[in-house]
Amino acid sequence: MRKFIPAVAVSAMLAVSASAFGAEELKGPVNLTFAAQEVGTAAYTYATALQTVMLKELPSGSKIAITTTSPGGVGAPIIVNNAVKTDIVMSNSAPAKWSMEDGILGKPKTENIAALAGGLGHDFINVMFTKKFVDKTGIKTVEELVAKKYPVKIVIKKNGTLGELSAEKVFEALGAKLEDVKAWGGTVEKTGGDAIKSGLQDDLYDMTVDHIGAGQSNTTELCLTHDMYDVQLGDETLKKLVDMGYDYVTVEPNTWKGQTEAIKTVGSQQLVLVSTTMDNAVAYNLTKALCEHAAELGDQVAALKFFDPKKAGSKQLTGVPLHPGAAEYYKEKGYAAE
Repeated sequence: MRKFIPAVAVSAMLAVSASAFGAEELKGPVNLTFAAQEVGTAAYTYATALQTVMLKELPSGSKIAITTTSPGGVGAPIIVNNAVKTDIVMSNSAPAKWSMEDGILGKPKTENIAALAGGLGHDFINVMFTKKFVDKTGIKTVEELVAKKYPVKIVIKKNGTLGELSAEKVFEALGAKLEDVKAWGGTVEKTGGDAIKSGLQDDLYDMTVDHIGAGQSNTTELCLTHDMYDVQLGDETLKKLVDMGYDYVTVEPNTWKGQTEAIKTVGSQQLVLVSTTMDNAVAYNLTKALCEHAAELGDQVAALKFFDPKKAGSKQLTGVPLHPGAAEYYKEKGYAAE
């Protein structure tokens, strides 16, 4: 007796067949969802740019619907796990790694996530003291601050942000915790970007740690209106942060007012994250679209000019394993595929 195979199943079978040889075209239109944050955010801007080029390598009639359901880069791995809430999302390499290996934000491990491409951006851990604090204490490094257990007044982003997590990781690399600052007689305040800026301007705080990019408005304004001191993390500290999932980044001179020398730091760049359940052929074609239209991405969003297809498949930039379809494309091109 012959079994009836639904058309949907036939379509899936054809796609899988094509995915065994990634260069073959998909057999029919593909409908996907891409979760971003609300309109006006960087995540939404990234998503619209990526959507434009992704459609160029999908069959005619394909659709990628952008939703505003992403919780941001830290929580993004959770919603794409098993494609329960979305097919595609932007995250950051370090949170993706932590989410897969240990779980994040109190959630279980997200084992069914995979990367298409990493290195989309040039964000970095930014550490600053107020000049008033440096003049008063003579302390110029976080390493010295921790060694002396100085009662510093720190202000950082709210819980669940990459800024807050990065502050925790900096102290962890030095064998300490943010909670230790309170035991030293200091304070740790967690708040929004505007409050951080105004609090430092008014010398209510001594120090901040964030994960941002050049041109970030609050930090730019802060440095224009208040004397700040750019902190250089030590080589050993940076190495430990790289081991945690960050990658080296150089902050060029004059990124901030008063910063006359380059700062060597680390960052966790944006990546395109999908579920391991995505069809190989779909993942292949999406990856091809990103890489072969990289220049167009850079024209649409300045931060995407840093995207380098030759490195996009490296584990340091993805934090998690590549989707097999993405890996197939990178291997064909002779690019990094880890």
